[in-house]
Amino acid sequence: MASYTATILWERGPEEVFTDNRYGRGHQWSFDGGVSFRASSSPHVVPRYSDPAGVDPEEAFIASLSSCHMLTFLYLAAKKGLTVNRYEDVAEGRMAKTPEGRVWVSEVVLHPVIAWEGETPDAETLDALHHAAHDECFIANSVRTDVRCEPRA
Repeated sequence: MASYTATILWERGPEEVFTDNRYGRGHQWSFDGGVSFRASSSPHVVPRYSDPAGVDPEEAFIASLSSCHMLTFLYLAAKKGLTVNRYEDVAEGRMAKTPEGRVWVSEVVLHPVIAWEGETPDAETLDALHHAAHDECFIANSVRTDVRCEPRA
């Protein structure tokens, strides 16, 4: 099976004490293909010390679930001889607390809008494709978060 890597780099600023918990949460994510970008804690979690321009772990988690579902859906549609011209998903994640009081991403709802070449597949075919994509998505199979797909027209 495959192995994946990500390099996460954070450095304390020269004027930051750190032990007072007043340090910047901005950091760098780098991936094996050479892509690197700014990341941070969510401004909802640590407002004063987050970089709102950075991708936060919660957003990345939601994006990875959405991306995995989309890639699996496209693969399955192509196998069925269906041509997708465009796929857009404005996915949404929701936080909640466990009975023990731990905060977690309890739910991710996918809202794909798909443009097809030719005739749009019927609702039953679309439902089957989304269900199969969810079942085969590596990321969805790796988490306990409830992932739902609610396609939009």
